[in-house]
Amino acid sequence: MRKMATQLSRLLRHKTPPEIAIFSTRRSLSTNAASPSSKLQSVYNFISPPSFHPHPPDNSSNSQPESRTRKRSKPPYRPPSSLDQPDRPIKSELPFDFQFSYTESNTKVRPIGLREPKYSPFGPGRVDRVWTGVCAPAVDPKVGYAGVDGELEEKRREMREMVQGEPLTNAERKAIVERFQRPKAKMQINLGRDGLTHNMLDVIHNHWKHAEAVRIKCMGVPTVDMKNVCAQLEDKTFGKIIHRHGGQLILYRGRHYKPSKRPVVPLMLWKPQEPVYPRLIKTTIEGLSIEETKEMRKTGLSVPALTRLAKNGYYGSLVPMVRDAFLSDELLRIDCKGLPRSDYKKIGCKLKDLVPCILVTFEKEQIVIWRGTNYKPAEGGYFLTERESFDNASDEAGFDSGDSDDDSSTQT
Repeated sequence: MRKMATQLSRLLRHKTPPEIAIFSTRRSLSTNAASPSSKLQSVYNFISPPSFHPHPPDNSSNSQPESRTRKRSKPPYRPPSSLDQPDRPIKSELPFDFQFSYTESNTKVRPIGLREPKYSPFGPGRVDRVWTGVCAPAVDPKVGYAGVDGELEEKRREMREMVQGEPLTNAERKAIVERFQRPKAKMQINLGRDGLTHNMLDVIHNHWKHAEAVRIKCMGVPTVDMKNVCAQLEDKTFGKIIHRHGGQLILYRGRHYKPSKRPVVPLMLWKPQEPVYPRLIKTTIEGLSIEETKEMRKTGLSVPALTRLAKNGYYGSLVPMVRDAFLSDELLRIDCKGLPRSDYKKIGCKLKDLVPCILVTFEKEQIVIWRGTNYKPAEGGYFLTERESFDNASDEAGFDSGDSDDDSSTQT
């Protein structure tokens, strides 16, 4: 027994199991790689993998500067909702009545009914103004008085003068116009069939936060009366139009405009239903019998078309064209194929007031108008030209006088 024990001890001394040998080599490699005097790191630039280290290195000191320099993620945009009940209703000091569209609604024409209850499109309890079904007046209708419109107009004029300051010189105006033309400036606001809407005021002020002017492209129904569009833009935004070519405008914010003191414009959360207005076309035309009215409608649909209106086009020359055509023809037809029915009804309503004329029919996507028995063409330059000049006359006079003085001094 003793002999067998001594033989086993000798075998164990000379031969080690393979598992024990592998474990011992791994341990020696890790110790050699970790030690600073090892040749693996100095000669071969060997860096041991993190699995050989008992504890991973502490990189808390290196992660702190990264967290400081990393930009905070921007929260996603969340549109306003009628479910968000503010602590206090939004109070706006703007001295005019809030409407859905300022160019496509006429306050002089009183509606005969409403299509829905008087739900405020701003949301319940979000604005300190009462919604009447058509607008949110600046002064409560129960407290209103006779001269309130004149006071509001005077207040708007004072605010506009305060923001605008001194008028731009011709050199300043031309520099701004050149900077905001289409090739150089890509940002643009499109004014479509709804005209100048209430929420568009907030969009214009957001553009003015980063630039001193904004380019607006007018298309469709509002371009029939461009003078009204320009007047409403200047009246509601307190800006100044410094360039107009066709339906393209450049609206300047003013010398003393400060984005931090911009007016509060509460947003409409939905489009309110239009009220019910009197019918544009009646059963019989005034002064004619039923048979004569039927014959006129039949004849009007067969006359040659004066022009054809394109969808979302520029209609600024339509009213002068109709006025010139009425000098020789009594009945006119305007082709509106492809346009929505609401669009050519609005165009007909504008022609009725601006030409003026009598609407005959809207059948078969056509506008048929009659000049009436006692037609008199309108006088005066009511409508804007295709391209309007905004040069300052006093600035040009001063510039010309300066040139003449220089010329006289050189001659002497």
